[in-house]
Amino acid sequence: MKQADRIKFQVQIPKIRINRTEEDEAKKRSAAIDRRLEEDSKRSRREVKVLLLGSGDSGKEDIVKQMKIIHLQGLSESELYNYRPTIFKNVLYSAKAIIQAMDQFDITPELEVNKGYCEYLMGYHILPESPCLEVKVGKAIFSIWNDPCIEKLMEHRHEFYLMESASYFFEEVERIAAPDYLPIEADVLRARTKTNGIYETRFQMGALSIHLFDVGGQRSERKKWIHSFENVNTIIFVVNLSDYDQVLLEESSQNAMMESLLLFDSVVNSRWFQRTSIVLLLNKVDVFREKLARSPLSNYFPDYSGGQDVNKAAKYILWRFNQVNRAHLPLYPHLVQATDTSNIRLVFAAIKETILNNALRGSGIFG
Repeated sequence: MKQADRIKFQVQIPKIRINRTEEDEAKKRSAAIDRRLEEDSKRSRREVKVLLLGSGDSGKEDIVKQMKIIHLQGLSESELYNYRPTIFKNVLYSAKAIIQAMDQFDITPELEVNKGYCEYLMGYHILPESPCLEVKVGKAIFSIWNDPCIEKLMEHRHEFYLMESASYFFEEVERIAAPDYLPIEADVLRARTKTNGIYETRFQMGALSIHLFDVGGQRSERKKWIHSFENVNTIIFVVNLSDYDQVLLEESSQNAMMESLLLFDSVVNSRWFQRTSIVLLLNKVDVFREKLARSPLSNYFPDYSGGQDVNKAAKYILWRFNQVNRAHLPLYPHLVQATDTSNIRLVFAAIKETILNNALRGSGIFG
């Protein structure tokens, strides 16, 4: 054996002296990381995704506004001011819709002054660089709305599209046309604008952190909903009860309530929502109640036989939505008036429990 093979190597391992202060600091850092991970885990369990769906003019936009009013300390003065252009457009658009409907049904204003006002309004446009209404516009709209011919025109109300909030704005138009006009919350809750794309609103509801996704209600916007479907705990589907005798803005031959039923069908029976609960908000019950007397529900849904009773009529509409729920998803219905903050506050106290239970079920804690 070679000399080199008989050489024994002795490796001395140096002693590592551990500084107790450094060891304590390391333990603290580790504990802090663990706490942070635990907090993140708890936070993720408290964060809930809610998808807000509904056809155009269902009133779902009002739900978002109410959440801001109730859970985000209301609307600031600048936010109220920023609604001016939308409200001005709503007022003028609705006034022109009335005038166009007069022409459609060959109805002429009984007051001579209103004939001139009709011509004036049809030629009036809001300038993009200076969104405001002239005082004369307010005077003209108020005068036309109070013309005796309007009663006759409203007999055709179901045959043309008019915003639900039009009558409110017509009654308030002189205040709205004032140079120093600042919208109030009641104005904002009735303002309508098309939802383009997806909007997220975050707010606290007790211990829950809610991520509310509002997506476009018009037909052209629905293809974009798919991007919001993943990991949704609860869907809030808003239905305009008073749509039963209305036609679509996009397609005048299609009944608006039937369109809402078709949309609901595509949502509840989708593979994306097999473990999702549905909160069904039957909205605008105040308008629904008022319309039943002059526009019978049975004219549009012949199998309905409950007359003018608002409870029977609402139950019938709910039954129609239940019929298309072939996936048998949990369905939690509520009658609401989305422009009434106290009503929405009360309803969402009940909805909170639904959202929490579904979030827990989704996390596997129970169910």
